[in-house]
Amino acid sequence: QEQLVESGGGLVQPGGSLRLSCAASTRISSIYAMGWYRRAPGKERELVARITNDGSTNYADSTKGRFTVSRDNARNMVYLQMNALEPEDTAVYYCKVTSINALGIVSYYWGQGTQVTVSS
Repeated sequence: QEQLVESGGGLVQPGGSLRLSCAASTRISSIYAMGWYRRAPGKERELVARITNDGSTNYADSTKGRFTVSRDNARNMVYLQMNALEPEDTAVYYCKVTSINALGIVSYYWGQGTQVTVSS
């Protein structure tokens, strides 16, 4: 069974919008942060946006003002609303979850990735 299941990728024209969703298995407990990374062709994987359990967010400079990350703690879900998409946003987008248990042990979980293509 997949720990993280992503959905919402696809093909969109420049200037368009997409919303990515990621559902984390209920077997993942003590979630601290949820977020999104991406890997564009020929580039390293990079942070897109991240939200911690107190609501603090971090965004890549290239996505500030266009992307919004949010989460539903009750459902173990994280979302990425992407507006004003540009061809440079084309990449495989990965959901990442960080958990920290009572002993302070940190665990990372990654989704399989969902393709986002911005093209006319």
